[in-house]
Amino acid sequence: MSVLTEVLVLVPCALFLVALIKFLYDYMWTPLRIQRMLNSQGIKGPPYRFIHGNNQEVAKMRMEASSKPLALTDHGIFPKVQPHMHSWINKYGKNYLAWDGVRAELVISDTELVKEVLKNSEKTFRKRKPTPFEGKLVGNGLVFIEGEKWGKQRKLANHAFHGESLKNMTPAVMASVEAMLEKWKGQVGKEIKVFGEFRLLTSEVISRTAFGSSYLEGEKIFAMLNKLSIIMSRNIFKTRIPFINKFLKPADLLESEKLAQEIQDIVMKIVKKREDRVANGEADGFGNDFLGLLVDAYRDSDEKNRILLEDLVDECKTFYLAGQDTVNSLLAWTVFLLAIHGDWQEKARREVIDIFGNRNPHTEGIAKLKTMTMIINETLRLYGPANGLMRKVGRGVQLGKLVLPANIDLLPLNIAVHHDPQLWGDDVHLFKPERFAEGIAKATKNNGGAYFPFGLGSRSCVGMTFATTETKFALSMILQRYTFTLSPAYVHSPASVISIEPQHGIQIILESLQNDA
Repeated sequence: MSVLTEVLVLVPCALFLVALIKFLYDYMWTPLRIQRMLNSQGIKGPPYRFIHGNNQEVAKMRMEASSKPLALTDHGIFPKVQPHMHSWINKYGKNYLAWDGVRAELVISDTELVKEVLKNSEKTFRKRKPTPFEGKLVGNGLVFIEGEKWGKQRKLANHAFHGESLKNMTPAVMASVEAMLEKWKGQVGKEIKVFGEFRLLTSEVISRTAFGSSYLEGEKIFAMLNKLSIIMSRNIFKTRIPFINKFLKPADLLESEKLAQEIQDIVMKIVKKREDRVANGEADGFGNDFLGLLVDAYRDSDEKNRILLEDLVDECKTFYLAGQDTVNSLLAWTVFLLAIHGDWQEKARREVIDIFGNRNPHTEGIAKLKTMTMIINETLRLYGPANGLMRKVGRGVQLGKLVLPANIDLLPLNIAVHHDPQLWGDDVHLFKPERFAEGIAKATKNNGGAYFPFGLGSRSCVGMTFATTETKFALSMILQRYTFTLSPAYVHSPASVISIEPQHGIQIILESLQNDA
């Protein structure tokens, strides 16, 4: 055998050996080392399984739980929507180690550790990179970006969704609610599928308030975002092997890439309309809504303030999705709870009529809705929109008394905290808005990590005030006109998609108030 032949044989063998050693290091040695390190500090969990981690167990448990509806008044949804986490917390304790494929995930429901992670996230516990499917759904927008870029884009969002800007959105919110209620006039005494109705409403509101367009213009974006969210949810617990997926992309990833490109094309058409109006002298600027602020930043002459085209598109996707999905979930679950707790529905109605009479709600009155605020806070505790707030450890660090290795994920789990009887009492699974009669601080006994439906610290949801304000306007206008009860057709089966959603929708029966006849 010639020297050249030997080289041609040995080089591929050597490369294969190096690749094999790296594969075994990444998929066997590193996980077992992390597992031993945390086990030695008292952090237990389901054992790591080669390549798949715990994903196969999780998928099986979630499938079994999804097939079993709950009793109508059972608000203890944690074992239903996240059965694996509920089971492992009970078995291993409030903080445990699990495996998303090869990636270590420290799940946290100890409130002191929750506070430490979320309030120091910018410095020590940063956002992790989006998965390929998350990336297609919301891109590298506010949810995932870090540092100076996050500061710049958060400032834009703060300006668009707070203070006077929020007040200026009121007419658009009320017009959208009135349009929905006009349709309902012919449905009195009949079943209404409110989760679908509220999806249309919240889509219309975010389109008009943040993007200056009607739902008809944004409906294609919402339809494609919905498809992307379904694709993402069914791939959450599928094991990803990067070097294989890079060359052999699964059909779902190819479909996601296609949908993401189509969304970008539509967003750019909406942006071009704004630019053309300015270029033709039909408008003095790009607008004061969120899209206008983004276009201003995209076209800024100062490079320090300028955002990239991909940033503009990703922020649009983030706010189209979050502005619709979060409010839709909150509004639907609040109506569900009021439909089965008629006493609280009547208390909320009396408050609304005391403040507004039969007139349309206004911003000053919305701020005085104490009973409704209590109801919304309790709804967010029981059926909050987020299932957890993922962070990452980029380098070795100390968390409480724990010494954590680099390259693991942290998951402060709000659903576990919100359903913890040690924090909320033995009636934790009951709907009791009176918990919040004296505010959140008293309800949580000043435990800052016991209630965080929209996150904590600087990375808390920028749209929180917008979401609760829109919900209060919509509920006020509904309560002024109708009483409602739950339809016998309703099946109580909350499910985790992006937020907590009713698996089979929410159906109610409307009755007009006498003064609305």
